[in-house]
Amino acid sequence: MLNASSSARPLHPRPTALARWLWAVAILVIMVVAVGGITRLTESGLSITEWKPVSGVLPPLTEAGWQAEFEKYKQIPEYKEINLGMSLAAFKGIFFWEWLHRILGRLVGMALLVPLAWYAWRRAIPAGYGWRLFALAALVGLQGAIGWWMVASGLEYRTDVSHFRLATHLLTALFLLAGLVWTARDLALLARDPGARPARLTGAAIAVIAILIVQLLLGAWVAGLNAGYVASTWPLMNDHFVPEGIDWSGGTWLAVTNDPFLIHFLHRWWSWVAAGALLLLARSLARQGARREAGLLLLVVAAQMTLGILTVVTGVSMWIAVLHQVTGAILVATTAAALHRLGRATA
Repeated sequence: MLNASSSARPLHPRPTALARWLWAVAILVIMVVAVGGITRLTESGLSITEWKPVSGVLPPLTEAGWQAEFEKYKQIPEYKEINLGMSLAAFKGIFFWEWLHRILGRLVGMALLVPLAWYAWRRAIPAGYGWRLFALAALVGLQGAIGWWMVASGLEYRTDVSHFRLATHLLTALFLLAGLVWTARDLALLARDPGARPARLTGAAIAVIAILIVQLLLGAWVAGLNAGYVASTWPLMNDHFVPEGIDWSGGTWLAVTNDPFLIHFLHRWWSWVAAGALLLLARSLARQGARREAGLLLLVVAAQMTLGILTVVTGVSMWIAVLHQVTGAILVATTAAALHRLGRATA
Protein backbone atom coordinates (compact mmCIF):
# COMPACT_ATOMS: atom_id res chain seq x y z
CA MET A 1 0.00 0.00 0.00
CA LEU A 2 1.23 3.47 -0.86
CA ASN A 3 0.27 4.80 2.57
CA ALA A 4 1.19 1.79 4.71
CA SER A 5 2.35 2.88 8.12
CA SER A 6 5.98 2.40 9.09
CA SER A 7 7.58 3.15 12.43
CA ALA A 8 10.96 3.51 10.74
CA ARG A 9 9.79 5.98 8.12
CA PRO A 10 6.99 8.26 9.32
CA LEU A 11 4.78 10.13 6.88
CA HIS A 12 5.91 13.55 5.71
CA PRO A 13 2.80 14.77 3.86
CA ARG A 14 3.26 17.42 1.19
CA PRO A 15 -0.31 18.22 0.11
CA THR A 16 0.58 21.56 -1.50
CA ALA A 17 3.23 20.01 -3.74
CA LEU A 18 0.89 17.16 -4.63
CA ALA A 19 -1.92 19.57 -5.51
CA ARG A 20 0.34 21.59 -7.81
CA TRP A 21 1.54 18.40 -9.47
CA LEU A 22 -2.03 17.26 -10.17
CA TRP A 23 -2.95 20.66 -11.61
CA ALA A 24 0.03 20.39 -13.97
CA VAL A 25 -1.12 16.93 -15.08
CA ALA A 26 -4.64 18.30 -15.59
CA ILE A 27 -3.24 20.90 -17.98
CA LEU A 28 -1.49 18.11 -19.88
CA VAL A 29 -4.78 16.23 -20.15
CA ILE A 30 -6.43 19.31 -21.66
CA MET A 31 -3.58 19.46 -24.18
CA VAL A 32 -4.21 15.82 -25.10
CA VAL A 33 -7.90 16.60 -25.59
CA ALA A 34 -6.95 19.52 -27.85
CA VAL A 35 -4.65 17.42 -30.02
CA GLY A 36 -7.25 14.66 -30.04
CA GLY A 37 -9.71 17.14 -31.49
CA ILE A 38 -7.26 18.12 -34.21
CA THR A 39 -6.57 14.45 -34.91
CA ARG A 40 -10.26 13.82 -35.34
CA LEU A 41 -10.95 16.86 -37.51
CA THR A 42 -8.00 16.16 -39.82
CA GLU A 43 -9.07 12.50 -40.14
CA SER A 44 -5.67 11.44 -38.82
CA GLY A 45 -6.71 8.88 -36.22
CA LEU A 46 -6.23 5.77 -38.38
CA SER A 47 -2.86 6.75 -39.84
CA ILE A 48 -0.96 4.57 -37.33
CA THR A 49 -2.29 1.05 -37.68
CA GLU A 50 -0.37 -0.60 -34.84
CA TRP A 51 -0.12 -0.12 -31.10
CA LYS A 52 3.50 -0.13 -29.98
CA PRO A 53 3.65 1.51 -26.54
CA VAL A 54 7.47 1.48 -26.43
CA SER A 55 8.88 1.31 -29.95
CA GLY A 56 6.12 3.57 -31.23
CA VAL A 57 7.57 6.54 -29.37
CA LEU A 58 9.77 7.42 -32.34
CA PRO A 59 8.27 8.17 -35.75
CA PRO A 60 9.90 6.68 -38.86
CA LEU A 61 13.42 8.08 -39.22
CA THR A 62 14.20 6.96 -42.76
CA GLU A 63 12.45 7.11 -46.10
CA ALA A 64 12.16 3.32 -46.05
CA GLY A 65 10.52 3.53 -42.64
CA TRP A 66 7.98 6.05 -43.90
CA GLN A 67 7.21 3.89 -46.92
CA ALA A 68 6.64 0.88 -44.66
CA GLU A 69 4.18 2.82 -42.49
CA PHE A 70 2.43 4.15 -45.58
CA GLU A 71 2.04 0.64 -46.98
CA LYS A 72 0.36 -0.46 -43.75
CA TYR A 73 -2.05 2.47 -44.02
CA LYS A 74 -2.84 1.52 -47.62
CA GLN A 75 -4.26 -1.79 -46.40
CA ILE A 76 -7.14 -0.30 -44.40
CA PRO A 77 -10.57 0.74 -45.76
CA GLU A 78 -10.04 4.47 -45.08
CA TYR A 79 -7.25 4.64 -47.63
CA LYS A 80 -8.93 2.38 -50.18
CA GLU A 81 -12.32 4.11 -50.06
CA ILE A 82 -11.52 7.72 -49.12
CA ASN A 83 -7.83 8.54 -49.53
CA LEU A 84 -6.90 6.42 -52.53
CA GLY A 85 -3.96 8.05 -54.27
CA MET A 86 -2.84 10.04 -51.22
CA SER A 87 0.77 11.18 -51.46
CA LEU A 88 3.44 10.23 -48.96
CA ALA A 89 3.74 13.89 -47.96
CA ALA A 90 0.03 14.04 -47.15
CA PHE A 91 0.32 10.81 -45.18
CA LYS A 92 3.15 12.29 -43.12
CA GLY A 93 0.82 15.16 -42.23
CA ILE A 94 -1.94 12.98 -40.79
CA PHE A 95 0.62 10.64 -39.20
CA PHE A 96 2.05 13.59 -37.25
CA TRP A 97 -1.19 14.42 -35.44
CA GLU A 98 -1.92 10.84 -34.42
CA TRP A 99 1.71 10.36 -33.33
CA LEU A 100 1.62 13.59 -31.30
CA HIS A 101 -1.66 12.56 -29.68
CA ARG A 102 -0.15 9.24 -28.60
CA ILE A 103 3.07 10.88 -27.40
CA LEU A 104 1.13 13.32 -25.22
CA GLY A 105 -0.88 10.42 -23.82
CA ARG A 106 2.36 8.69 -22.85
CA LEU A 107 3.59 11.96 -21.35
CA VAL A 108 0.50 12.14 -19.13
CA GLY A 109 1.22 8.61 -17.95
CA MET A 110 4.83 9.44 -17.13
CA ALA A 111 3.82 12.72 -15.50
CA LEU A 112 1.62 10.74 -13.13
CA LEU A 113 3.62 7.58 -12.54
CA VAL A 114 7.12 8.99 -12.00
CA PRO A 115 6.18 11.67 -9.42
CA LEU A 116 3.75 9.23 -7.78
CA ALA A 117 6.57 6.74 -7.25
CA TRP A 118 8.80 9.52 -5.91
CA TYR A 119 6.20 10.88 -3.50
CA ALA A 120 5.36 7.36 -2.33
CA TRP A 121 9.03 6.58 -1.70
CA ARG A 122 9.43 9.86 0.19
CA ARG A 123 6.23 9.04 2.11
CA ALA A 124 4.88 12.44 1.15
CA ILE A 125 1.35 11.24 0.35
CA PRO A 126 -1.17 12.08 3.09
CA ALA A 127 -3.04 9.21 4.68
CA GLY A 128 -6.06 8.16 2.64
CA TYR A 129 -4.84 9.58 -0.67
CA GLY A 130 -2.55 6.82 -1.90
CA TRP A 131 -5.34 4.66 -3.32
CA ARG A 132 -6.87 7.65 -5.10
CA LEU A 133 -3.61 8.68 -6.75
CA PHE A 134 -2.94 5.09 -7.77
CA ALA A 135 -6.43 4.89 -9.30
CA LEU A 136 -5.79 8.03 -11.35
CA ALA A 137 -2.54 6.54 -12.65
CA ALA A 138 -4.29 3.27 -13.49
CA LEU A 139 -6.97 5.23 -15.34
CA VAL A 140 -4.30 6.64 -17.66
CA GLY A 141 -3.24 3.12 -18.57
CA LEU A 142 -6.85 2.14 -19.16
CA GLN A 143 -7.28 5.20 -21.35
CA GLY A 144 -4.40 4.09 -23.55
CA ALA A 145 -6.02 0.69 -24.01
CA ILE A 146 -9.36 2.33 -24.80
CA GLY A 147 -7.63 4.52 -27.37
CA TRP A 148 -6.27 1.50 -29.21
CA TRP A 149 -9.64 -0.29 -28.90
CA MET A 150 -11.15 2.76 -30.58
CA VAL A 151 -8.58 2.84 -33.39
CA ALA A 152 -8.93 -0.91 -33.98
CA SER A 153 -12.62 -0.42 -34.77
CA GLY A 154 -11.65 1.42 -37.97
CA LEU A 155 -8.95 -0.85 -39.33
CA GLU A 156 -10.87 -3.70 -40.95
CA TYR A 157 -14.45 -3.01 -41.97
CA ARG A 158 -15.02 0.72 -41.48
CA THR A 159 -13.60 3.93 -42.89
CA ASP A 160 -13.87 5.58 -39.48
CA VAL A 161 -13.75 4.62 -35.83
CA SER A 162 -16.85 3.62 -33.89
CA HIS A 163 -18.52 6.70 -32.44
CA PHE A 164 -19.38 4.65 -29.35
CA ARG A 165 -15.72 3.86 -28.75
CA LEU A 166 -14.76 7.45 -29.51
CA ALA A 167 -17.22 8.60 -26.85
CA THR A 168 -15.77 6.12 -24.35
CA HIS A 169 -12.28 7.44 -25.09
CA LEU A 170 -13.26 11.09 -24.67
CA LEU A 171 -15.42 10.60 -21.58
CA THR A 172 -12.68 8.60 -19.87
CA ALA A 173 -10.24 11.45 -20.50
CA LEU A 174 -12.69 13.95 -19.06
CA PHE A 175 -13.38 11.72 -16.05
CA LEU A 176 -9.62 11.62 -15.45
CA LEU A 177 -9.49 15.40 -15.73
CA ALA A 178 -12.31 15.83 -13.21
CA GLY A 179 -10.63 13.36 -10.84
CA LEU A 180 -7.36 15.27 -11.02
CA VAL A 181 -9.08 18.57 -10.28
CA TRP A 182 -11.17 17.17 -7.43
CA THR A 183 -8.18 15.50 -5.78
CA ALA A 184 -6.01 18.60 -6.22
CA ARG A 185 -8.71 20.68 -4.53
CA ASP A 186 -8.94 18.19 -1.66
CA LEU A 187 -5.17 18.33 -1.18
CA ALA A 188 -5.12 22.13 -1.31
CA LEU A 189 -7.81 22.19 1.37
CA LEU A 190 -5.80 19.73 3.46
CA ALA A 191 -2.74 21.98 3.16
CA ARG A 192 -4.70 24.86 4.68
CA ASP A 193 -6.37 22.75 7.35
CA PRO A 194 -4.71 19.44 8.37
CA GLY A 195 -8.00 18.31 9.86
CA ALA A 196 -10.02 18.91 6.68
CA ARG A 197 -12.03 16.04 5.26
CA PRO A 198 -12.39 15.39 1.51
CA ALA A 199 -15.36 17.07 -0.16
CA ARG A 200 -18.40 14.96 -0.95
CA LEU A 201 -20.80 14.82 -3.86
CA THR A 202 -24.26 16.12 -3.02
CA GLY A 203 -27.48 14.95 -4.64
CA ALA A 204 -27.65 18.18 -6.64
CA ALA A 205 -24.06 17.65 -7.77
CA ILE A 206 -24.89 14.18 -9.07
CA ALA A 207 -27.80 15.65 -11.04
CA VAL A 208 -25.53 18.28 -12.61
CA ILE A 209 -22.97 15.60 -13.48
CA ALA A 210 -25.62 13.41 -15.12
CA ILE A 211 -26.89 16.30 -17.24
CA LEU A 212 -23.37 17.24 -18.28
CA ILE A 213 -22.46 13.63 -19.14
CA VAL A 214 -25.41 13.45 -21.53
CA GLN A 215 -24.22 16.60 -23.29
CA LEU A 216 -20.63 15.38 -23.49
CA LEU A 217 -21.78 12.01 -24.81
CA LEU A 218 -23.88 13.68 -27.50
CA GLY A 219 -20.95 15.90 -28.41
CA ALA A 220 -18.68 12.89 -28.81
CA TRP A 221 -21.26 11.21 -31.02
CA VAL A 222 -21.56 14.37 -33.11
CA ALA A 223 -17.79 14.24 -33.65
CA GLY A 224 -17.73 10.51 -34.36
CA LEU A 225 -20.56 10.67 -36.89
CA ASN A 226 -19.43 13.96 -38.48
CA ALA A 227 -22.88 15.20 -37.51
CA GLY A 228 -21.68 18.77 -37.20
CA TYR A 229 -21.72 18.99 -40.99
CA VAL A 230 -25.41 18.14 -41.48
CA ALA A 231 -26.55 21.71 -40.78
CA SER A 232 -24.71 25.03 -40.82
CA THR A 233 -27.55 27.28 -39.69
CA TRP A 234 -28.64 28.35 -36.22
CA PRO A 235 -31.04 28.30 -34.41
CA LEU A 236 -32.93 26.33 -37.06
CA MET A 237 -31.41 23.30 -38.76
CA ASN A 238 -31.71 23.85 -42.50
CA ASP A 239 -34.82 26.02 -41.97
CA HIS A 240 -36.47 23.53 -39.61
CA PHE A 241 -36.58 23.29 -35.84
CA VAL A 242 -36.67 19.48 -35.99
CA PRO A 243 -34.47 18.68 -38.98
CA GLU A 244 -35.59 16.75 -42.01
CA GLY A 245 -33.60 13.66 -42.86
CA ILE A 246 -33.89 11.76 -39.57
CA ASP A 247 -34.06 8.03 -40.26
CA TRP A 248 -36.65 6.50 -37.94
CA SER A 249 -36.89 3.23 -39.88
CA GLY A 250 -34.80 1.28 -37.38
CA GLY A 251 -36.74 2.50 -34.37
CA THR A 252 -36.31 5.33 -31.89
CA TRP A 253 -33.31 3.93 -30.03
CA LEU A 254 -31.32 3.34 -33.21
CA ALA A 255 -32.10 6.86 -34.37
CA VAL A 256 -31.13 8.42 -31.03
CA THR A 257 -27.80 6.62 -30.97
CA ASN A 258 -26.86 6.59 -34.66
CA ASP A 259 -28.66 9.20 -36.74
CA PRO A 260 -26.44 12.26 -37.34
CA PHE A 261 -29.37 14.65 -37.85
CA LEU A 262 -31.10 13.65 -34.62
CA ILE A 263 -27.89 13.55 -32.58
CA HIS A 264 -26.91 17.01 -33.82
CA PHE A 265 -30.38 18.26 -32.89
CA LEU A 266 -30.20 16.73 -29.41
CA HIS A 267 -26.69 18.05 -28.76
CA ARG A 268 -27.74 21.51 -29.92
CA TRP A 269 -30.74 21.77 -27.60
CA TRP A 270 -29.64 19.68 -24.61
CA SER A 271 -26.88 22.27 -24.26
CA TRP A 272 -29.50 24.67 -22.91
CA VAL A 273 -30.51 22.14 -20.27
CA ALA A 274 -26.85 21.79 -19.30
CA ALA A 275 -26.41 25.56 -19.27
CA GLY A 276 -29.45 25.92 -17.02
CA ALA A 277 -28.09 23.35 -14.58
CA LEU A 278 -24.72 25.10 -14.49
CA LEU A 279 -26.44 28.46 -14.01
CA LEU A 280 -28.16 27.07 -10.91
CA LEU A 281 -24.80 25.71 -9.75
CA ALA A 282 -23.25 29.16 -10.16
CA ARG A 283 -26.09 30.69 -8.16
CA SER A 284 -25.48 28.21 -5.34
CA LEU A 285 -21.79 29.10 -5.36
CA ALA A 286 -22.57 32.81 -5.18
CA ARG A 287 -24.89 32.25 -2.22
CA GLN A 288 -22.04 30.53 -0.40
CA GLY A 289 -19.78 33.50 -1.02
CA ALA A 290 -17.78 31.94 -3.86
CA ARG A 291 -18.59 34.72 -6.31
CA ARG A 292 -15.31 34.47 -8.19
CA GLU A 293 -15.81 30.76 -8.85
CA ALA A 294 -19.42 31.39 -9.86
CA GLY A 295 -18.35 34.09 -12.29
CA LEU A 296 -15.66 31.88 -13.81
CA LEU A 297 -18.14 29.06 -14.31
CA LEU A 298 -20.61 31.37 -16.06
CA LEU A 299 -17.85 32.77 -18.26
CA VAL A 300 -16.78 29.31 -19.41
CA VAL A 301 -20.40 28.28 -20.04
CA ALA A 302 -20.98 31.40 -22.16
CA ALA A 303 -17.76 30.80 -24.11
CA GLN A 304 -18.67 27.17 -24.75
CA MET A 305 -22.17 28.02 -25.96
CA THR A 306 -20.80 30.73 -28.25
CA LEU A 307 -18.14 28.43 -29.69
CA GLY A 308 -20.73 25.72 -30.27
CA ILE A 309 -22.86 28.10 -32.33
CA LEU A 310 -19.82 29.36 -34.23
CA THR A 311 -18.76 25.79 -34.97
CA VAL A 312 -22.14 25.21 -36.61
CA VAL A 313 -22.43 28.42 -38.61
CA THR A 314 -18.85 28.21 -39.92
CA GLY A 315 -19.45 24.73 -41.26
CA VAL A 316 -17.19 23.20 -38.59
CA SER A 317 -14.19 25.47 -39.02
CA MET A 318 -11.36 23.35 -37.66
CA TRP A 319 -9.82 25.75 -35.17
CA ILE A 320 -13.17 26.92 -33.85
CA ALA A 321 -14.22 23.30 -33.43
CA VAL A 322 -10.96 22.55 -31.60
CA LEU A 323 -11.55 25.53 -29.31
CA HIS A 324 -15.06 24.20 -28.69
CA GLN A 325 -13.63 20.85 -27.59
CA VAL A 326 -10.91 22.42 -25.45
CA THR A 327 -13.40 24.75 -23.80
CA GLY A 328 -15.57 21.72 -23.11
CA ALA A 329 -12.67 20.16 -21.23
CA ILE A 330 -12.10 23.41 -19.34
CA LEU A 331 -15.80 23.44 -18.51
CA VAL A 332 -15.50 19.95 -17.03
CA ALA A 333 -12.56 21.09 -14.89
CA THR A 334 -14.38 24.26 -13.83
CA THR A 335 -17.53 22.31 -12.97
CA ALA A 336 -15.52 19.80 -10.94
CA ALA A 337 -13.95 22.67 -8.98
CA ALA A 338 -17.37 24.26 -8.44
CA LEU A 339 -18.95 21.01 -7.24
CA HIS A 340 -16.00 20.48 -4.94
CA ARG A 341 -16.60 23.91 -3.42
CA LEU A 342 -20.20 22.98 -2.67
CA GLY A 343 -19.18 19.54 -1.41
CA ARG A 344 -16.90 21.04 1.21
CA ALA A 345 -19.93 22.14 3.17
CA THR A 346 -21.14 18.54 3.55
CA ALA A 347 -17.77 16.94 4.29
